[in-house]
Amino acid sequence: MYNIQVYNSIAERGLAVLNDTNYTVGSVENVDAILLRSYNLQDETISSSVKAIARAGVGVNNIPVEALTERGVIVFNTPGANANAVKELVLMSLIASSRNLFRAVTWTNTLQGEGETVPQQVEAGKKEFVGTEIQGKRLGVIGVGAIGVLVANDATALGMEVVAYDPFISVNTAWQLSRDVQRAHSPEEIFQTCDYITMHVPLTEQTKEMLNTKAFQQMKPGMKVLNFSRGELVHERDLKQAIEENIVSSYITDFPNDDLLGMKNVVAIPHLGASTHESEVNCAIMAANQLKQFLETGNIQNSVNFPNVYMPVTGRKRLTVVHQNIPNMVGQITSLLANHSINIADMMNRSKGQWAYTLIDLDQDVDHKEKLIKQVMEISGVRHVRII
Repeated sequence: MYNIQVYNSIAERGLAVLNDTNYTVGSVENVDAILLRSYNLQDETISSSVKAIARAGVGVNNIPVEALTERGVIVFNTPGANANAVKELVLMSLIASSRNLFRAVTWTNTLQGEGETVPQQVEAGKKEFVGTEIQGKRLGVIGVGAIGVLVANDATALGMEVVAYDPFISVNTAWQLSRDVQRAHSPEEIFQTCDYITMHVPLTEQTKEMLNTKAFQQMKPGMKVLNFSRGELVHERDLKQAIEENIVSSYITDFPNDDLLGMKNVVAIPHLGASTHESEVNCAIMAANQLKQFLETGNIQNSVNFPNVYMPVTGRKRLTVVHQNIPNMVGQITSLLANHSINIADMMNRSKGQWAYTLIDLDQDVDHKEKLIKQVMEISGVRHVRII
């Protein structure tokens, strides 16, 4: 029996994944796992019984990932589950910014109360909002993951010339990318040659404030920038200067703050990227399935702090070990099994940076389960051990 603590309103179809006799879901004690959306766990005391946390969404800044990693807690997110929702908003914003739609609608609303003169004022005023078409324009996509690949492909279908930059593109994404999408060898190539830029990269030390004065000074006048990834990717004081110098004609972001709300040529959207009913359902189902798979089989998929590990389930007892990625760790674990006269049927070890995860299928039952778990836990560098 597993106890799942749920925060936020999780879509019913997601909760249904855990709707069987093996699970108690809701506000529970002796928590085995947590399922949440944007609830802030940063200042919460997280029980030592928690083995995994699944975020029904992509960003995990509401979860103390580093501290949980030290404890051996697996943190999941749901990359790709909201990709279509974000893609549609990006494409809408791309077209709307080109046609000055946001400013035009705001101006039109100021005509309320003008009575029969509204049509005449509209005809007289619309020349202030003449836009451009996106067909034939050059779009730079920085980051070609689950969202970026959809944006790039659909933009080419709309007649844009698309160039993409991503030094870490996966083989799977490369297969999905349209052959019409050109490859950029550096961000500078995008800065210097594109009419539009859209960013779809995670926030890291390398990407933080990647759009700064140095980047803006390389851009063509009238650049339109879309940011549906993370607000911190853009240096906002440098952005303001670029707008004043007419380098950036439009900045559309899904991450408003007080400074941006008062800035010229900025359209601030209230973080709607993944806010569709379909996206919320997809994220909830994906997050719940990842928790279920991990708790029942030990397999890991889409963890932000530990490697993906998958071994087929054969009905044997399975030992799972979360540990530091250091020499002779696997040797120590297997030696302990040998001391207990336990044969290994199958084994997999994967690492991610400083951390690693080992799955071992055992050829026989374990007579002294708690004793074995205690002995493995005593190995220096081991953080968590289970026998499933």
